[in-house]
Amino acid sequence: MADLHLIIDRTAGGIAGQITHELRQAIRHGRLTAGARLPASRELAKDLGLSRGVVVEAYERLVAEGFLISRVGAGTVVAPAAGGHPAVPGRDRVTSSPGPCPEPRATCPDLTAFPRARWLAALRAALAGLSADALDYGDPGGVPELREELAAYLRRVRAADVVPDNLVIVGGVAQGLSLAVRTLHERAVAGGHLPGRPSRRGARPAPSSARIRLAVEDPTGPRQLPLLHAAGADPVAVPVDEEGVDVAALAASGAQAVLLTPAHQYPTGVVLSPRRRAELIEWAVATGATILEDDYDAEFRFDRDPVGCLQGLAPARVILLGSVSKSLAPGLRLGWVAAPPEIAEAIRRARAELDLGSPVLEQHALAGLVRGGVYDRQLRRMRREYRVRRDALVAALAEHLPEIRVRGVSAGLHLFAELPGGWDEPSAAAAARDCGLAVEPVAPMRFAPGPPALVTGFARLPAHRAHEAVRALAAALLR
Repeated sequence: MADLHLIIDRTAGGIAGQITHELRQAIRHGRLTAGARLPASRELAKDLGLSRGVVVEAYERLVAEGFLISRVGAGTVVAPAAGGHPAVPGRDRVTSSPGPCPEPRATCPDLTAFPRARWLAALRAALAGLSADALDYGDPGGVPELREELAAYLRRVRAADVVPDNLVIVGGVAQGLSLAVRTLHERAVAGGHLPGRPSRRGARPAPSSARIRLAVEDPTGPRQLPLLHAAGADPVAVPVDEEGVDVAALAASGAQAVLLTPAHQYPTGVVLSPRRRAELIEWAVATGATILEDDYDAEFRFDRDPVGCLQGLAPARVILLGSVSKSLAPGLRLGWVAAPPEIAEAIRRARAELDLGSPVLEQHALAGLVRGGVYDRQLRRMRREYRVRRDALVAALAEHLPEIRVRGVSAGLHLFAELPGGWDEPSAAAAARDCGLAVEPVAPMRFAPGPPALVTGFARLPAHRAHEAVRALAAALLR
């Protein structure tokens, strides 16, 4: 059994994260080799003078990352593929030091928490149980098993009104959004009726008069605007305030559809208020407009009760889009679209014409995770961890940079940091990145000018590093 030398700062908090980091580094640098047996969690907790739950949490993280293998009766050992790897420069920079952040996206989840062992087990189970014919081209709308599991999940967790036939599996929210807007555009070209089949991909765009006037939130994520243009939409900005999208301004815009992030607006973090939800549905029903609901950050709520999706209130007027990009990993490229029957069928046909559907094995693996409760447990585990990291970052900002106003912290993986008037957004963002914080300036996300602000992510910032990073940022800004 390996004797462990772990450096723990008991005053810094985040003890489970510190143990995880110390063990991970020991494995990467070869101090713990493949097959080395670790002390039982109870013994290590006793040696360190900690509660057993803290050590169990650290072990579970490393098992999920693939660094450790834990079997009942056999103890916990270093995985064969993990032991003795040399350190890769910059690989663990965000979690090991407050140096320059290699990935500036503030909305990225902690990818080291991806449940590798469970995903591998799900893939193996799918391979073992699938018939040979199941490996042929699948239903372009998604394998039935995954659509059934996701429909039940969305009804249970998001209060959605959805059945498997109205659910289409797509390659993430971006593809789902593109297909949904293209479908609305083709309906507009056809005078409001679905054509017999989707228009030929690569065809010349329709005249501007036939393009969809699509309202988007102001501010909004700029990366989706080219996608919306290419899909046949003319975006028009509608302001967001402390209750969410301004429905009166939306009604005045003449929009035929609106794209929203009501669960946790990006980037402000505002949750759409009950009053605005009612006004929004009333507007859509009265005008025949369509609501495109990006269920962004809905999985991670901390200080508020669960809020059901808009689609559950008006399934005939709302297209719901979601993915596993935040809950598992963006690289899986697995998402879904829940839409009214005729739109769902049009998106399914478009998917068949575009690329014949999503990978079959990955769909069956995800279905297995949802069916077996692994997906729910992963969400609960990460919700607890992200709340700890959020609290640490908010506390650090309050202590070292009290002049910054923090908003939008009740859910999601980022907070909205309003800077004092006169501060320079790009300079502040660059300084924050140099100190190990994942930030993005808000000015490029605005249609109308607004006060300086930064979107600041906390998902990849361990709690015990938050104060060090923010303290360094405060010193840099003073300079």
